[in-house]
Amino acid sequence: MIVTEPLVYKDELGNAFEGTVSWDDARSEPRPGVMVTSTFVGQSAFETQKAELLAELGYVGFAIDVYGQGKRATSPAEAGELMAVLNEDRELLAARMTLALKTIRELPQVDTAQVAAIGFCFGGKCVLDLARTGADVKGVVSFHGIYDPPPTGAEQISAAVLVLHGWEDPLSPREDTVALTDELTQKGADWQVHMYGHTAHAFTNPKAQAKAAGMFFVPRAAERGWQVMQNFLTSQLS
Repeated sequence: MIVTEPLVYKDELGNAFEGTVSWDDARSEPRPGVMVTSTFVGQSAFETQKAELLAELGYVGFAIDVYGQGKRATSPAEAGELMAVLNEDRELLAARMTLALKTIRELPQVDTAQVAAIGFCFGGKCVLDLARTGADVKGVVSFHGIYDPPPTGAEQISAAVLVLHGWEDPLSPREDTVALTDELTQKGADWQVHMYGHTAHAFTNPKAQAKAAGMFFVPRAAERGWQVMQNFLTSQLS
């Protein structure tokens, strides 16, 4: 049976963060862990559901929190304010991701050598920034993420990188996508980009219906992306 439990974890200053952990309790042996990083709204039922789907695939899913316990947006404006704090301090964002990585490795259900991360929208930026630190993770997956690089980072990226991109995404235009591939190439990453036509931002989110703004759900792209992610995780997590 898939079990989901809340998990409160803290940084070294005592700041609390609250995510959820999902796993199949029919298995007792340690298994690969996959972090799930949220959209700009913050950790929500959407990410918890993804963590549960990952648990059904045999992983431990950890829907992480990068904003802090109790910090969840109730409007786009509030979400923008929460996200802006981390956009303006990418070292803080990297530290939050590193904390989540440390936390998942401390879970008794997780094989500490087999960890990956996926992220959606702003969460895509988060997992890319984790890879940019040179973190020892097997792979990261960005679903309709944001690609601008932080001011500093490791010279090499050891994680494999999968980018799932809507070709018409207004938040990650073509020049940003090309710049990302150039960066990943220069840093020696094992990277791949899958682009989906007639698809823009937020294509995995059934609640996204703002077609005029380039943010809308595309079931076909969402299904294809999830399948590609599964293949990627299978290849990276042994």
